[in-house]
Amino acid sequence: MTIFTTTSYPVGALIADIDLGKVGLPDLQRPFVWKNVKVRNLFDSLYKGYPAGFLLFWDTGAEGGLRGIGTKNTKAVPKLAIVDGQQRLTSLYAVVKGEEVTRANFKKERIRIAFNPLTERFAVWDAAIVKDKSYIPDISELWRPEANVFSIASDFLEHLSSVREVSDGDKKKIQNAIGKLHGLTNQYSFTALTLSATVDGATVADVFVRINGEGKQLNQSDFIMTLMSVHWDEGRTELEAFANAATKPHDGQASPFNHFIKPAPDQMLRATIGLALKRARLENVYNALRGRDAKTGIDNPEKRDEQFQKMQSGQAAALNLANWHHFLSALTLAGYRGEKMISSETAIIYSYVLYLVGMVDYGIDKKSMRQAIAEFFFMAALTGRYTNSPETRFESDLALLRDLPDGAAYLAKLREICSTTLTPDYWSITLPSQLATSASQSPSLFAYNASLIKLDADALYSPVKIASLVDPAIKGTKVALERHHLFPRAYLEGQGIQELKKINQIANFASIEWPENISIGKQPPSAYVPPLDAALSAENRTQLYFWHALPHLWWTLPYEDFLVQRRERIARVIEAAWKLLTGNAPSAEKTEISVAELINSGETDAVEFKSTLRVNLHTSQQDDKIQVSSLKTIAGFLNAKGGTLLIGVADDGEVLGLEADGFPDEDKMALHLVNLITSRLGDVFRPYVHPRFEEQDGVRVLLVRCEPGPREAFLKDGPFQRFFVRGGNATAELQGSAITEYVKQRFGKVSG
Repeated sequence: MTIFTTTSYPVGALIADIDLGKVGLPDLQRPFVWKNVKVRNLFDSLYKGYPAGFLLFWDTGAEGGLRGIGTKNTKAVPKLAIVDGQQRLTSLYAVVKGEEVTRANFKKERIRIAFNPLTERFAVWDAAIVKDKSYIPDISELWRPEANVFSIASDFLEHLSSVREVSDGDKKKIQNAIGKLHGLTNQYSFTALTLSATVDGATVADVFVRINGEGKQLNQSDFIMTLMSVHWDEGRTELEAFANAATKPHDGQASPFNHFIKPAPDQMLRATIGLALKRARLENVYNALRGRDAKTGIDNPEKRDEQFQKMQSGQAAALNLANWHHFLSALTLAGYRGEKMISSETAIIYSYVLYLVGMVDYGIDKKSMRQAIAEFFFMAALTGRYTNSPETRFESDLALLRDLPDGAAYLAKLREICSTTLTPDYWSITLPSQLATSASQSPSLFAYNASLIKLDADALYSPVKIASLVDPAIKGTKVALERHHLFPRAYLEGQGIQELKKINQIANFASIEWPENISIGKQPPSAYVPPLDAALSAENRTQLYFWHALPHLWWTLPYEDFLVQRRERIARVIEAAWKLLTGNAPSAEKTEISVAELINSGETDAVEFKSTLRVNLHTSQQDDKIQVSSLKTIAGFLNAKGGTLLIGVADDGEVLGLEADGFPDEDKMALHLVNLITSRLGDVFRPYVHPRFEEQDGVRVLLVRCEPGPREAFLKDGPFQRFFVRGGNATAELQGSAITEYVKQRFGKVSG
């Protein structure tokens, strides 16, 4: 079977058939990518009779008089669709007809090509050409319906003679050149290959590639867009108009513009196809839109029209601006703020399909649908669900979500997909492993950034919210956030670590404000961290360390140990954001408990009472044993889960006050306690012990809240280093191997 025919097509006949609708030249409103100099070269080749390439057409099989699909479409379905040569035909048509083209930035432009009849040279129109009498500034005038080539030649000679002497030989040469150019439309013919209507898309693509060598390879979306041009040009125009509008910030009018994605027409086509035809593989869609019978291979016009009617309905929903922007707000709900946090635009488009299916097919309300899609997108973006073989993966997802009984089942299935992906092993094993990378576009890195926003985190060592520093939707926002090496590169190189992949690990970066980054510079963490850490308030140290996934005393850790521990903590942060997003986050615990509540609860594993800090009530003298008693309790809390020591309260809960200790004021008493902690336990523990004074029953008491310590705490007692832990409502001392075992279990290391 012959799959193509060869035709010699005069330029004039091509243009006439385009006007008549026999040849389907796409709308001139679509982007034209050729530069004007290339159009000039085309006309120069035609004028000289050089070959200017093949044209490749595809017989659409359309019957005469058949109209395109769409309420606004009055055009006939073209007999021939252009597969290759669209830019050449657009150039010829635009210049010969004097029509405007639309550039990639969607600005309209008339292509003006100038011609020097004496030298027979073509040039791109510019201001100098207009002033140069030796040029016809715009050759389009030669082919206007009312144009008279003899008058044009005569006028040209008259103008040229006004600035220079023109010989009889020159006049004849000029007249011949103008006549030759005018006659191009009839004298020059293109060789057109027309592929049979029975040829499938795969064969057309193969022919195209073989003709073009290493040129652009056609894909399935190209063929579907071609079919739309033939049968539903209105639909293709709508897709391209949507994509165009999405590139431009709106001027007060409704617009698809957003900060997440500037969708190409073929991406919105996927959204339409996913909703309308429930398909992801475009190779299957192409045959469906042709109405092709799988057994006979014959196109069925009725079946084709039915498929396009579904496309019309689906595209109306996909391009609906209310749907589009409400869906995008799901990404914001998930913590994402802009295209710099997006590693996969495909995840956005496929999530949009699922959003539309839920609303259109299952009638789910927008609020519930947005919440479910926020969860699904978070999962898909975090795991890179649609990174490898995206069509296959989404086809599988669509199959899971097909033919469900109702909206509740649809939402449940979406959440089931998420839960079976984000398993406990994913959080504890897979995700920390995925974080072992230096890739700046890592999905897990973007998910961590989104998690910090979702958790309303502050920048490291800053009171400013990360969200306020990176949100492009906030007018006037200037991104002042930087990724800072926690272990600076220069420091690591000085330690013999030269490999950038190791230096630039995700786990070695934190989000800080840029002024802080400048001040940190190349200092080792042991130099710049302690002052910043000491400046943190007691209330936000724990929270800040959690947000930024920092181990206690992280600046003292070996670099490799730090990376491992931080990856695990980053995974916990992302998991916490996921739980918050899905409504499974633990309720916030009350952070401050009153003195009365503590006293009423009695002594427990987290509460202990001491009558005084330094004075023995039996002797009324200062006694170091009394001080050691309080320090033992503090050390026990540090080595366990934390707790609260009340000084000025007897063992039975009687409130005694602080007068017996004899301090001139509360500041002196607090300073004395801090000095005791520094000298007897170590300066490293001072930030984890928070004293404050409260009034109870008409007297003042000292409340000492202790956090779990960053490492094991030993109490200096004369020449001895003693180790205490809290158990029940008492503080016990451990010795020997018991210390080693406890430290290994509590701090994950051997004491030493």
